[in-house]
Amino acid sequence: MPYPTDPPHPEPHDTGEARDDLDYRHKSGRLHFGAHQRGVDATAFGQLVLHLPGTVMSLLVLLLISGGLDAWLGVPLWIPPLIWLASGALVFHRPTEDFLARYLLRLQRPMPEEYARLDPVWREVTARAGVDGRTYELWVEDSQDLNAYAAAGHIVGVTRFALDHLSSSQLAAVLAHELGHHTGGHVWTSLLGYWYALPGRAAWYVIRLVVVFAVALTSYFSWPATAVLVLVIGIVTYSTITQLYGLPLVLLVTPYLIAAVGRRAELRADRHAAALGFGPMLAQVLQTMHATETEAKRQALAAAGARPAEPGLFARLLSTHPDYPTRLHRLRPYLQPHR
Repeated sequence: MPYPTDPPHPEPHDTGEARDDLDYRHKSGRLHFGAHQRGVDATAFGQLVLHLPGTVMSLLVLLLISGGLDAWLGVPLWIPPLIWLASGALVFHRPTEDFLARYLLRLQRPMPEEYARLDPVWREVTARAGVDGRTYELWVEDSQDLNAYAAAGHIVGVTRFALDHLSSSQLAAVLAHELGHHTGGHVWTSLLGYWYALPGRAAWYVIRLVVVFAVALTSYFSWPATAVLVLVIGIVTYSTITQLYGLPLVLLVTPYLIAAVGRRAELRADRHAAALGFGPMLAQVLQTMHATETEAKRQALAAAGARPAEPGLFARLLSTHPDYPTRLHRLRPYLQPHR
């Protein structure tokens, strides 16, 4: 198939459902599932490694809290850290995933007609991948954005707009991309890293609030007192960094590295979908999303009377998704007729 140049537009339909143009290669007959349903690819392993500094900082915070609990209440020092480490298993706990999907991600269980649309497409995608599709839970977001999600250990979500406006082959491409995140281990590794970094993040948030409040309070009464306070904070910060062998400085860099690995994970998920035969369809969806976002930005800037501006360097470095031209360029080998 030639490389697409014009963004596709949803075709009108009378039934309210997108056209079914998917080649159901595995609609009948026995399915053969792979021996390994999911794994940990290089990007997932990289995410685990990059989350280690945050995990260590969280462990130090919990040890400090445990010391206070041990002194005041006699709680053994090892109990809070052990409970915290064991709590990571909740990533794969189905009731917890259900709670995350409903109340944090704002997803809904598919209605009967939505499930009838999703199920055969999902079965075809997972059959081509050699994965048991029953392992995962399909969810729907009531949104007019073209989007999909892979979350927790078994959540695959898609927006109602995608259900209504994408063809079956394009919907399959989107689902295959999200399946690639699951089978590559991107989802659970990033969620585990985020979860284990929460105590450290909370401690940093509290420290920052206290410092800002103290500086604002002293500056209200006396500038010399503010200077002394800033000097004390600087000494304490330097001492802490020295005592922890520079670990806090590493935490300043890790968000950029994690974002870079996240961009790599997106490209790997794209490649996963393309390898299953959905490369041209995924390219069409990406072009549509690119055109839609570009037009929305143009209209917003025009309404505000502002000039178009590209995101700054640090904003681009913190982005977890590659830009659309990069993703489309990486898909080009899968758009040739011989592929």
